[in-house]
Amino acid sequence: MQARIKNPVMLIPGALQAFLALDKSTEAADLPYATRKLLHLRASQINSCSVCVDMHARELKKAGEKDERIFALAAWRETPYFTDAERAALALAEAGTRLADRPDAVPDDVWEEAARRYDEKALAALVIQIAVINAFNRLNATTRQPVGAWG
Repeated sequence: MQARIKNPVMLIPGALQAFLALDKSTEAADLPYATRKLLHLRASQINSCSVCVDMHARELKKAGEKDERIFALAAWRETPYFTDAERAALALAEAGTRLADRPDAVPDDVWEEAARRYDEKALAALVIQIAVINAFNRLNATTRQPVGAWG
């Protein structure tokens, strides 16, 4: 696959830095790195963003995640590999990614389960992370950025 244009965040001065700053801003919340990367990978799978699927799977592997968790992420509900907190984060990530798929975009039960597992600051970080990865997915998929483009 060949990109339609150079990645938009590389063409608009300050865009990449703004995205990265938003991403980094959530590091102060009590949200584990693995959880952030799992939700990045899951949203990227849903959005068919090959760049991000490749990147976040590699990040998880580099961080020491087991192959079973990476390989089974698309079927996380049917596997024993994820904690209850991770499951709540993944359900929220899926709902926040598929906003138009149902009348109540993020059902109360999904929100309430995430709120049971994470304090308000971590929950805010989850929502920001979901927004950031979806934005990156949309940039990459729309412009057909090739796998490996981010090094």
